[in-house]
Amino acid sequence: SSLKECFELKSLSPEVSLWSPAMFLLRTVSNGSIIIHPPGFYVVGFEVFPHIRFYFIFLAFVYVVTVFFNCLLIYVIVSNRCLHTPKFLAVVNLAVIDIVLNSTAIPSMIKTFLLKDNFFPFNICLLQMFVYYSFIILESYALAILAYDRLIAICFPLQQNSINTLRSMSCIVAVTWSYSLGLVAFSTGIMTRLSFCKSVTVRSYFCDYAPTFRLACNDYTLHWAVSSTASVVNLVVPFTFILLTYAAILVTLFLMKSVNSRMKALGTCVEHLVLVAIFYIPLFTIFFFGFYVRLIDADQRVLSLSLASCIPPCVNPIVYSLKTREIKIRAVALIRKSKIKGTKF
Repeated sequence: SSLKECFELKSLSPEVSLWSPAMFLLRTVSNGSIIIHPPGFYVVGFEVFPHIRFYFIFLAFVYVVTVFFNCLLIYVIVSNRCLHTPKFLAVVNLAVIDIVLNSTAIPSMIKTFLLKDNFFPFNICLLQMFVYYSFIILESYALAILAYDRLIAICFPLQQNSINTLRSMSCIVAVTWSYSLGLVAFSTGIMTRLSFCKSVTVRSYFCDYAPTFRLACNDYTLHWAVSSTASVVNLVVPFTFILLTYAAILVTLFLMKSVNSRMKALGTCVEHLVLVAIFYIPLFTIFFFGFYVRLIDADQRVLSLSLASCIPPCVNPIVYSLKTREIKIRAVALIRKSKIKGTKF
């Protein structure tokens, strides 16, 4: 009876009604019920905006800047042995995450605009979902790791070299990667337990988790619980850790007798505080006004979320390049070295 209900054409959206039942992928699970997967989903996040082409031009610029400056940052750090420290390992970790995060979302949005093709095959949709959420979680924890580095450097300067080593930082980074990839693999894997027999229109800027599972015609309570819990844990917990870290740093700064030492220590935190503000403030603002106060309509929320997720990976390497003295010195040295080589030829 559930199979018959799923193929009632009057309950289908316009996109689905054009498909024959044979086009659906049927799978029988252990309890004997039928799982119905459509060939794919239509992502329709930006269709209501009249001048959206300017936004896509801006996104193309953001993507080029993201890839160029993050690759440059990684090259400067990797090619200079004196920068092979726990702090810059954390910076490279963030740069890699930024490249992958924007590479997951922006090219697909530009492809949709240029080719007028907003259809995503089912497995490709799940893959994009997995990669995007893995790296947005990793972005949150990468900022927390950088806060930990500042905590050790300022509050425990004498024990810094014994506590915060390359080995310990590598272990912390590996744990966050294992946790993020494992969590998102589970949450994406359970999407295959859902039947999609009504609309296949995902109202977002990519194959978003919640807008997709809400299209299912069977129970998605588990998916809602996983989505809600993961959002709170992976945004609020790292952000709370960062706040507590800077509370401890401020206490340590006030205990310093020299004003010059206070300003010097605080100056090493500026670039990180800028990154934290760029990443968390827009997300928390959109979630608060969009989901709770409901002052932002659904279409504007999609546009705002796409902007909030794409801008930090673009700005992060620029901030670290301009505000970190060691990186500026090494970058200038590399440029001079390349110029000298060029004049020889």
